[in-house]
Amino acid sequence: MAGIIGVYGMVVSVIITDSVDAVMSLYQSSFHLAAGLAVGLSGLAAGFAVGIVGDAGVRGTSQQPRLYIGMVLILIFAEVLGLYGLIVALLMTSKANQAPRSLCI
Repeated sequence: MAGIIGVYGMVVSVIITDSVDAVMSLYQSSFHLAAGLAVGLSGLAAGFAVGIVGDAGVRGTSQQPRLYIGMVLILIFAEVLGLYGLIVALLMTSKANQAPRSLCI
């Protein structure tokens, strides 16, 4: 389930790479850095959450099989943390591409 979190970072990196020019303003560069950090750190948090929930869920499911559905739901909520980072990064990248060229050169 946690494999898609890495794809989020790759999607943002491709979008940022496509919008890099030879001459960029500090404003655009800062937005691209912040977008990368947003998706990276949210992916890190989602990975930790999936690991912790997965470990506790497997141990709990081995003792009480009814916990499986609850474990899967909590794993989905943990995965959504990475999706939120992707959404923030996409919004930041689109804002960086709309910036005026003369701002903070």
